[in-house]
Amino acid sequence: MNSNTITNGILKAIAIITGIILLLYFLYQVQSIIIYIAISAVIALMGSPIIRFLKRRLKFPNTLAVVFTMFIFLSLLSGLISLFIPLIIKQGQNLSLLNIDQLQNTIAHLLNQINDYFLAQNIDILNELKNADLFKNITAIPNLLNSVVGTVGNLSIGLFSVIFITFFLMKDTGIMEKSLYVLVSDNSENKLRTSLKTIENLLSRYFIGLVFQITIIFIIYTIILVIFGIENAIVIAFLCALLNLIPYVGPLIGGVLMLFLSMSSNLGQDFQTVILPTTIYVMIGYVIAQLIDNFLSQPLIFSNSVKSHPLEIFLVIMIAGILFGVTGMIVAIPTYTALKVILKAFLADNKIVKSLTKDL
Repeated sequence: MNSNTITNGILKAIAIITGIILLLYFLYQVQSIIIYIAISAVIALMGSPIIRFLKRRLKFPNTLAVVFTMFIFLSLLSGLISLFIPLIIKQGQNLSLLNIDQLQNTIAHLLNQINDYFLAQNIDILNELKNADLFKNITAIPNLLNSVVGTVGNLSIGLFSVIFITFFLMKDTGIMEKSLYVLVSDNSENKLRTSLKTIENLLSRYFIGLVFQITIIFIIYTIILVIFGIENAIVIAFLCALLNLIPYVGPLIGGVLMLFLSMSSNLGQDFQTVILPTTIYVMIGYVIAQLIDNFLSQPLIFSNSVKSHPLEIFLVIMIAGILFGVTGMIVAIPTYTALKVILKAFLADNKIVKSLTKDL
């Protein structure tokens, strides 16, 4: 092996590594677009049975069937948003959001009750909190408003993008599949076609499993909240159940939210005899629901749908969370499953691929 061969090999390796790094950097920069496409693809997958029914049974033209399906989804989204309006109004009344003085007095009264309770237990952990002026940082209000406006703008752009992409994915059902065929040779087209069918089957089972998972958690949450007389129990349960779609982080956020809403629903009541016991019982029920989900629902979904080991899933979700944030954690499992299927089709002889895809 002469020096020219070694040099060419080194240069080729450097070029490949550089290309991979640039590709990953590009994907990182356009991650929002990738997320929009992924969400749109999932919605299109969910809407395909409705479109087929409208076209075959009701003889709808393709475009009309897609528009009607989009209308159904948008109506469901609007109904979902409208569910939270009574909850927001009620919590606004409980917290007296329109009366700053009354809000401050209410919080101060609650803190005094909490402090008295812990002082009776010889625990003085709320002294500083009791003396704090919760409203001294008025200058933070403009920054908060700017943040809210920016978030609303981003959500609007994201919603429009998802609607636009979803419409064309539904209208031209083979557009994404045909675009993928361009990337492979004619000899590999059959492998890719088989892989796409396998991916569709696995992801369909995965999303159906998620629906069952969320439904089970929602029912348990609702029962707990109704038993302890929490107002708007169904809406709170539904919101906390939806947060479970975010792996690991979602249940923590849902727990804090349920803790806050349970306490705010009883503002004005005695802390030691009403607020504290009710909140403790609700949170015990919440923990029991999470245990059922973690040890029964999730293992069944992962093992029967995506065919992956729980440790494997955990590492993938953590890596996706570090690279792409919360959204990455949500789409980590479907994306990883699709990659495994494709790798098995094109690199079946590789030892690492064999180990990862032995159950597929």
